[in-house]
Amino acid sequence: MQTLLFPPAFSPLPAADQPLTDYQRVARAIRFLEANFRQQPSLDDVAAAVHLSPFHFQRLFSEWAGISPKRFVQYLTADFLKQRLAQTGSLTEAAEAAGLSAPSRLHDLFVTLEAVTPHEFRTGGAGVRIAYGLHDTPFGPALLSATERGICGLALLAPEQPDTSLALADLRKAWPEAHIEEDTARTAPLLSRAFAPSAGQPLHLLVRGTNFQVKVWEALLRIGEGQLVSYQHIAQAIGQPKALQAVGSAVGANPVAYLIPCHRVIRKEGVLGEYRWGTTTKKALIGWEMAQAERQAGQFA
Repeated sequence: MQTLLFPPAFSPLPAADQPLTDYQRVARAIRFLEANFRQQPSLDDVAAAVHLSPFHFQRLFSEWAGISPKRFVQYLTADFLKQRLAQTGSLTEAAEAAGLSAPSRLHDLFVTLEAVTPHEFRTGGAGVRIAYGLHDTPFGPALLSATERGICGLALLAPEQPDTSLALADLRKAWPEAHIEEDTARTAPLLSRAFAPSAGQPLHLLVRGTNFQVKVWEALLRIGEGQLVSYQHIAQAIGQPKALQAVGSAVGANPVAYLIPCHRVIRKEGVLGEYRWGTTTKKALIGWEMAQAERQAGQFA
């Protein structure tokens, strides 16, 4: 196979020790674009970064995202993101525009949320049994944890180094008195439904958080796929327009990635901002969801 060299103007990514999965190549391509956005790399440049021919990279990326790499990158520019934010008058309007109704996203069709009782919160989840398992997703490996009453955690791991130790430490910190054990047989069906939802089979979430955090997480559920909101939108939606810092902290503390879509919250300047599971993953989620939303609207039919 011909060796592909990086142009001197570009910063290469470290070589992978093992063969890459499709999503790992996508993630590496996104990171390469992040590192070299000022040089505006071509398709050939990005393909070289993931050690594929331009033809094979274009096909792989299009199969994963449903659109070309060029179109995907356009979704992530500051101008495009600011334009999307400008289309969001309020969180309620965003939900209605996406065909959703308050108080929760897709309500009985997809996700419902329950908070632990005050007693369960005070006792750190004593008496609760939690199963966890490591699984593959369209966005790399993920650790899903669930109680008998619903999913309580979903952590998206680094695609090339899926270390579960930090995610498990976060789980034990959130539920210090719960009985936690590995049981992929229990978590696998839930993981499959999380990324391939079926009408009439809602996913139930059980979260442990303060009243304020739960309000923020409930507000996040009202953001539709392909929609973006600012921290200001969330603060206004919960009736505390000045509590931006507290809102940001609550968004960052979200324990259930993707299903509680904190990745759809960005800064009002059109900057994506930090993400608990990494900025590359946040870009992958936002770009992928925008592509799916536009395909469903018939723009790529």
